[in-house]
Amino acid sequence: MVIKVFVATSSGSTAIKKKQQEVVGFLEANKIDFKEMDIACDEDNRKWMRENVPGEKKPQNGIPLPPQIFNEEQYCGDFDSFFCAKEENFIYSFLGLAPPPGSSEGRMTEEIPDVPNGEVSGEEHKTEEETEKSEVTEENESHAEDSTEAEADSAEVKTEEQQEQGEEPVTEV
Repeated sequence: MVIKVFVATSSGSTAIKKKQQEVVGFLEANKIDFKEMDIACDEDNRKWMRENVPGEKKPQNGIPLPPQIFNEEQYCGDFDSFFCAKEENFIYSFLGLAPPPGSSEGRMTEEIPDVPNGEVSGEEHKTEEETEKSEVTEENESHAEDSTEAEADSAEVKTEEQQEQGEEPVTEV
């Protein structure tokens, strides 16, 4: 599968140039095979890109700006989508590629087990021992909260002696 990055080599916009350079530079640095498809010099590339960017991804004026990224004929996204995927370490998924072994994205997909018996995807799988430990911890936290509340309540109740003498209750800290 070849990643196609549609760029405009003779763009007058510095913002577009920077975005194109960031995408291309990232792909080169990570040794991801790609082809630059110039839309400024090749009318067929421009036409193909405009026709294949999904309608919901086109700007209001209807003309998508470079860089636009495809995996063969499958649309991956524009620069903003690329940037988000890169920041969240899901760039290979974004590009429709298998993550390389040992990459952080590869480890994350390895850690998420298959979804047996209709369990929710990404749900934490605990051993029986871990489940028991967490239940004991929750009970201890609950008891600690109850005793703290009881101490606070009793500290503010006046003793009979204090009430008879008109003294203020002593609050323990």
